[in-house]
Amino acid sequence: MNNNQEKEINQTARDLLNQLSALLRNSQVHDTGNEVVISGIDRLVSVVNELIVNQRTVSLILRGEYFYLNDLRIRYSMEHLINFDFLIREFKKRELGNVIFMSNVGHEDIKTFIGAFISSSFSQKPFDAIEKKMSVVQSVAVEKLMKIAETRSFDPRKMVRKTYFNAVTCAAGIISKIRAGERASLKTAKRIVTLMVDQIVEEEQLLLGMTAIRDYDEYTYHHSVNVSILSVALGQRLGLDRKTLTDLGMIALFHDIGKINVPNEILNKPESFNDEEWKIIRKHPFWGAKVILNLRKTDEFSVKAAIVAFEHHLNYDLSGYPKIRKRFELDLFSRIISMADWYDAITSARVYTRTPLPPDRALAVMLENSGTRLDPLLLKFFINMVGIFPIGTIVMLNTNELGFVSGTNQLFLKRPKITIIIDSEGYRVEGTTVDLTEKDEKGEYIRTIVKTVNPAKYKMTIAKYLL
Repeated sequence: MNNNQEKEINQTARDLLNQLSALLRNSQVHDTGNEVVISGIDRLVSVVNELIVNQRTVSLILRGEYFYLNDLRIRYSMEHLINFDFLIREFKKRELGNVIFMSNVGHEDIKTFIGAFISSSFSQKPFDAIEKKMSVVQSVAVEKLMKIAETRSFDPRKMVRKTYFNAVTCAAGIISKIRAGERASLKTAKRIVTLMVDQIVEEEQLLLGMTAIRDYDEYTYHHSVNVSILSVALGQRLGLDRKTLTDLGMIALFHDIGKINVPNEILNKPESFNDEEWKIIRKHPFWGAKVILNLRKTDEFSVKAAIVAFEHHLNYDLSGYPKIRKRFELDLFSRIISMADWYDAITSARVYTRTPLPPDRALAVMLENSGTRLDPLLLKFFINMVGIFPIGTIVMLNTNELGFVSGTNQLFLKRPKITIIIDSEGYRVEGTTVDLTEKDEKGEYIRTIVKTVNPAKYKMTIAKYLL
């Protein structure tokens, strides 16, 4: 196959994924008799059959974080990233690893596949549900997703919890050593961040859920780990490779290291800072860059880390601090980490902010600062990642049930998964998880979020449920 042929096939394969993504989204909203869905099926049939003419059999395979058409990896640009990301997560949710199109595919074949794909999301064994419904279709077959490292002998929740708290302990140990003027090795931190990257690829929702655990007494270290997790998750959404994600996670873990030079009586002050104290606080980005460059030999990583430490409070429009003389474009890592840093800060009960913003309100504040304090494009990806109702948000449902968001829905951001903790009669219950996209026999949603709730009002500690 020459380069022109490969480019042509890759373009058609991108069309296939974009058409499939659009069709699945529309089919979630409309029934299969709707004109939008019918025309979407026809377009997908056309693209599939065009590929079959040249390839005979077309296998759409998910491996890790990439789609392949037969053995050719499908490459895509930033403009198609949201569609690709949506499909990857929907395939993983259903444990679907391969869709095989054989011979001439017809309208009814695709219609059956779309119906099986959507209805399977409510099944305990989604892939089995798809496979059963597709068994009557001759021209389309499905195969189960093969995980990169499949192990059934461990509980992923326990592994994620262990990784999170190991990271908190590691960050605390390293920062304490640096503060004491001792030599600190970053090898353990790198191993933990590498593990976090692996877990974000496989168990993103679980690890993002851990960032909702906020310990007031250990805020500094939890904050550092939360920013690292949020940054890596966002970086993955942007298509960064694993090595780059590991570097991003490491740099995020120590983005605030300059605060070791801020006196504790200021850092832990329970009241608002006065002007002199703010002057000291605003020096920590400069101090952070200096600490990092003195920490280890000067190489590409340390220079990048120093740049981020210096830039992470500059703001997207450079209106923040430290003040600079010449305008320049912020590093991508700085823009990612500053977003994660601000989100975690305003949703946490800090020393000087005892009343945190609910996650949904925090996102509203961030949207108000899109294009000024925050990169508007990255903010879109961030909101798509955490959802309009991020994990850990306490919500009241129209059924008078109270619960917390335990999983997001990339297609319907207003309809996440909810773990019920108080039933409609007002009794505390062992958490039962419900999907807000589930409908009754009339086609109406069974549950809908009425409002978000301040957990302090009900004397709730969200960590109790997440752990």
